[in-house]
Amino acid sequence: MFKTEEMDQFQALEAKVDSLIKFTLSLKKEKESLLEKLHIQEGRIADLTSELETLKGSRDKAKQRVLSLLEKLEQIEITH
Repeated sequence: MFKTEEMDQFQALEAKVDSLIKFTLSLKKEKESLLEKLHIQEGRIADLTSELETLKGSRDKAKQRVLSLLEKLEQIEITH
């Protein structure tokens, strides 16, 4: 009977080890998936940051053109 209890304990331990291995593999797959998603998001952030800088540059150019036009209008008003 003692041997039967030992066998049951070993089977229980083996089942727990198998469960732990499956859990570990599951965590590794989840980590890989999350790292891939992170990489994609970092790329999107870089793209959006670049787009934002481009838009800021365009806005600054438009602002300068408007200011230049306003200065020209002021010159017209002064001369007339």
